[in-house]
Amino acid sequence: MSYLLATFTALVLLNSEAFGKSVTGLFKSEAARQQRGQFITKFMYQGYDGLLVTRLDNAPLAREKESRLLLFQNMDSDLDNLNCTERLRKAHLAISLSVDEHNQTIPKQSSPSAWQVLYTDRYTCQKDAVIPSYPDLSFTILLFNADSAGNPLEHFSAEEAGLHTFYFLLLLAYFIASCIYFKPLHQALKKGGPMHSILKVLTTVLALQGCSALCNYIHLARYSRDGVGLHLMGILAEFWDMVSQVSMLYMLLSLCVGWTLSRGRKPQSGPLQWEQTPRSTAVAVGGVVIQGGLLLWEQFSETEGPHHSFHVQQSVAALLLMALRVGLALLLASVLYQIISNERSTLKRDFYLCFAKGCFLWFLCHPVLFLTSAIFNVHQREKVLTIGVILCQTISMVILYQLFLSRSLYWEVSSLSSVSLPLTMSRMNNRPRY
Repeated sequence: MSYLLATFTALVLLNSEAFGKSVTGLFKSEAARQQRGQFITKFMYQGYDGLLVTRLDNAPLAREKESRLLLFQNMDSDLDNLNCTERLRKAHLAISLSVDEHNQTIPKQSSPSAWQVLYTDRYTCQKDAVIPSYPDLSFTILLFNADSAGNPLEHFSAEEAGLHTFYFLLLLAYFIASCIYFKPLHQALKKGGPMHSILKVLTTVLALQGCSALCNYIHLARYSRDGVGLHLMGILAEFWDMVSQVSMLYMLLSLCVGWTLSRGRKPQSGPLQWEQTPRSTAVAVGGVVIQGGLLLWEQFSETEGPHHSFHVQQSVAALLLMALRVGLALLLASVLYQIISNERSTLKRDFYLCFAKGCFLWFLCHPVLFLTSAIFNVHQREKVLTIGVILCQTISMVILYQLFLSRSLYWEVSSLSSVSLPLTMSRMNNRPRY
């Protein structure tokens, strides 16, 4: 795990760009020429009382180079087809950089909109001109939305507003739930029994989700003050979420694939045992490796937005990841359909149906919410997807917890043969079957 964390950290740090709301860097004439405007940052203003603050270390040099900041609202890809001069003329707002500090109020808009900030100077569109050996310009840019009092002091963009409060409420819910259920859960884990290993996996996944939420909250709490946050906390939040995703996948694949590989065997007289065959282990590990690779690829290709694992702007890796989840849901549906169609016991069928609800909710919440988010406004989609997926996966774990802790199903499930349910079971003391 430490090697995976080191790899993930290195990938994110190498791929990080200036998408923060307090941006420090260098204005480079060569980069501005190559990109036809050096990209600086992106920010979604709420539409009123927005502010952009620019601070320079060498204002005289900026005046000599005729440095400017150009702001494009909802920048269209059609601009790429224009030549350099026409492209820069399409800017909605131009800021001349001639003083040490400049405060620019953003024009009011009827709704939240995304603005991109580009740097240009007198050499940007002069391809044949020789750029003098000027030093690069050091800068700091601060971007603000209006807070609840109407003052431009809010670092969060319109698409991020509310996430800080959500993570606080989520942590509060985790804390209250842990205070209520810690003792009975600890007793259930201490006693062992047929559901012991599954309860351990569920508890581990829930703890990892809680660590992810805590890291996100710490990062956003700092972010609300300085517009930068704690980058390491954001990395850890995504890492813990990745580990929880692959752990849950391993457990669910072990259940489903274990039944598929053992369904042709004759029923055994004893209680359930774990089907740790080379084939079932290989399939489960293979699924985990594929999903883990896609998660790493997704985080490596994601260069903007707040630190969380679900984004509306989907990369190829994210689309493949959603396709994998849909495929796993279809596999699960096929396996459970065969089980339920041949099962006569109402109690057992209720068990499988409840199990299916929890699994389908875990696998399908991201693809479904991704499609559903299209009906919301642009600045709401990221929050709908992030909050929705976290809540759905938490509800999924609650459903599975209730299922495996249920006293009414406890002994019934433990008496099934490995042909019916290849769960991780420990031997029971010769209890007669129903």
